[in-house]
Amino acid sequence: MSTPEQRPPVPDASDDSPPPSAAPSVVRQLRSPASLALADLAALYEDLQTVLRCCERLVQELQPRPSGPDDLALEAYWTTAVLSYARCFAPGQRGTGLTEQDVTATGLPGDVLGWHRALLALRDRYADAAVNPRESFSVGASQDASGHAEGIAVASARQPPLDEVSVRQTGAVAFGLSKVVDEKLAAQQGVVFTAVAAMARPALDQLPLMHLVVGPEVASDPR
Repeated sequence: MSTPEQRPPVPDASDDSPPPSAAPSVVRQLRSPASLALADLAALYEDLQTVLRCCERLVQELQPRPSGPDDLALEAYWTTAVLSYARCFAPGQRGTGLTEQDVTATGLPGDVLGWHRALLALRDRYADAAVNPRESFSVGASQDASGHAEGIAVASARQPPLDEVSVRQTGAVAFGLSKVVDEKLAAQQGVVFTAVAAMARPALDQLPLMHLVVGPEVASDPR
């Protein structure tokens, strides 16, 4: 598997979509099960985007350089990527977490499920508060020529170093899953808006206000 060069588009964006409208003057908070499920899907999408950004940085960090790779940067980006990826598969209260069926739905060639399961196993190791994910240590007694104890030796064995193939495979799966989640987001957003559009104005006015700061890259979807 190989990682595509570009990340997937922001959900609901397309070349033939209408220009974004001005920011809404009033936004009301929704707490229906459907709207909470939509928020969960948005969180999944953001986690997958984080995986992709980490993989992009890791590919850069793994390029040959005279000083060698920055082990601290590699661990930081890789750990963040693995934890963010695995979090997408937590069941959650509303059942929006991804499943192995979603991994298969990416249509990627090769043993995609095998790599997915390997990433979840890595998550267990990185999230274990009692396990050093970098190396394991053992203690032995050294002997002199006569066989008597001479001292104590502390030995360590480091985990295999991260390689570019692993990073690109992870990025490829995250990219494919982003497209799967994008489709779920679009469908769920339609469900939520259908319910909201049927609400009477007095009912809408009773919902709590959301105080938002709209950035230049954020636009509302008026559908």
